[in-house]
Amino acid sequence: MKLPKRIFISADHGLAIVYFLQTDVLPTLLSAGVEVVLLTDDGLKVQIQNRFGQPGLTVEGLRFDQARNYFQSASSRQQYWLHFLRWMGGSKRINTNAMDGHMRQMDYETSRGGKLLMPLIKAATAVLRRSSRARKALVQAQMRFTPGIYADLFEKYRPDLVVASTPGWRFDRYLLREAVQRKVKTAAVIVGWDNPSSYRLGGSPVDFITCWSEIQKEELVLGSDWDSERVHIGGIPTYDGYFRKQWQMSREEYFNLHGLDPQRKLLAYASSFVTFAPNYSNIQALAHLISSDALAEPCQLLIRLHPNHFMPGSLYAQEAERVRALVREHPHVHLVEPLPMGGIFGYYSGEDMPEKASMMAHADIFLTVYSTMVVETAIHDCPIVSLCIDTPGGWNTPGKFSLALAEIAEWPTHQRFREAGAGKVAFNSSQACQAINAYLADPDQDSPERARFIQREVTFTDGSAGRRTGEYLASLVENRPIG
Repeated sequence: MKLPKRIFISADHGLAIVYFLQTDVLPTLLSAGVEVVLLTDDGLKVQIQNRFGQPGLTVEGLRFDQARNYFQSASSRQQYWLHFLRWMGGSKRINTNAMDGHMRQMDYETSRGGKLLMPLIKAATAVLRRSSRARKALVQAQMRFTPGIYADLFEKYRPDLVVASTPGWRFDRYLLREAVQRKVKTAAVIVGWDNPSSYRLGGSPVDFITCWSEIQKEELVLGSDWDSERVHIGGIPTYDGYFRKQWQMSREEYFNLHGLDPQRKLLAYASSFVTFAPNYSNIQALAHLISSDALAEPCQLLIRLHPNHFMPGSLYAQEAERVRALVREHPHVHLVEPLPMGGIFGYYSGEDMPEKASMMAHADIFLTVYSTMVVETAIHDCPIVSLCIDTPGGWNTPGKFSLALAEIAEWPTHQRFREAGAGKVAFNSSQACQAINAYLADPDQDSPERARFIQREVTFTDGSAGRRTGEYLASLVENRPIG
């Protein structure tokens, strides 16, 4: 009897759940006759099965505890530094500013033993950035760390293809390595805008990958040594819902949800980048501009916290408390807290796509720190200001690295936003006031640039990325020619 075509999909992140399950990717695969075994957080298996379950879809656990235990117990220092070298060791043929920032962070925050190793790590990184042979050797060297966590699942389901939401940048590397050892075809998808420029070398050899755009394809080919024939441009399925407006509430419904004043212009601020620098100076400056009537029209501020703001006991959680206190003091300042999915995904989830879509659609001006939401907001043709007001001394915490926001402008995605003219950048309260007032006077300013920015960054703007990506993955299963 002929066995059905079957694939494993590793959804190890909340955004991966949206990418695969809340788009046309899964329906396209199922309609092509491909059975899907989704591997995800063990603690959420029942919840995901109940919500998304349908014929042809099976949900299994990704066994994160076993993966984590293996990482921490089997030559853990070697695995740790291999992981770091993969992260830092991409080719210098493309912009390395983002990686350089993380290298500085590691140099500052690492343990005493790590500091002794850093000269060697930096020397190895310099070799990797110049030598494709060294990079390929590094990727192959990792294969010795393949624990066989998923042996029973491979035997039970016998997949024709294993798909991950990264090329092994996270614990999905163990699943991919096992697939390679078993000679099962592998593929990866790019879920995040900055992923190809920030993470670089794979945690396993991977056969095929699909990305958003020609820009990302170039980053993969030049920065991570991908064969261009094995890099597919499928757009970003997660954003199909924005183009279709399928998640968007009405303005009246959204304003009522947050107690907003329909007579005031809405400034929306999405917190970001809390690992490197505080957001609080940005938020405080905006609150002051609103309360002091410095703006050309009466405004109100809606602040969205970052998922990292919910890490218990962290500096970021302390910042969230400061933001909540500020909101209580200002009648025209409001707060949005992302909804958690639970399990390991925490607040990185797709649970509040209607909230995000409506915030961007109904804001008069959207402000953030170069986050991925500048792309999402440009889809909604909302004016964008990247607000980069530094806090003197950064986190001001011993042992905690801080990076001035003014220094991140040359990071690859940030640079593209600026060069596209898709929005404005402000480094102090006065510049923020000028930028906001300019958009209040002319909301259509930079609209053509936003449209061109989106076309370059996401490629398909007709809501077809999920179908295209699903068809591509199905073609890999069927061994059809790759388009």
